[in-house]
Amino acid sequence: MKVILQQDVSGKGKKGQMVEVSPGYARNFLFPKNLAVEATADNINTMKLKEKARQAQIEREKEEARQIAEKLKDCKVKVVAKAGAGGKLFGSVTTKEIAEALAAQHGISLEKNKLVSDPIKSFGFFDVKCKLGYDITAVLKVEVGEA
Repeated sequence: MKVILQQDVSGKGKKGQMVEVSPGYARNFLFPKNLAVEATADNINTMKLKEKARQAQIEREKEEARQIAEKLKDCKVKVVAKAGAGGKLFGSVTTKEIAEALAAQHGISLEKNKLVSDPIKSFGFFDVKCKLGYDITAVLKVEVGEA
């Protein structure tokens, strides 16, 4: 019996896949738990339309990531921090602080987990790698200055 999976099922397949299972497995396990629906013509068409919409969404997200990467090429973010004697920072500049400064200075909001950097513990200029998803990355120039 062919069924279309509504959720990931271990050992059978991923959500949205059409798989062949035994009728008893489908009737007694998959259908009662709403893990799958029977592969009728209507359900197959619905699956194809959902897949097409999902691909369109992925393309939109990729385009947004490319646009953000283009904007980040020219951006320089200045972060101010307090320091003690010898120019050593109290604490460090984290990705959260960099993301907040980027939003405040350039209006580009990025989640802190998209910024890849070790905590910055000294003054100067640093390159912070931004992973925007879909194998799209950008480099953000960060200047850490004295408060």
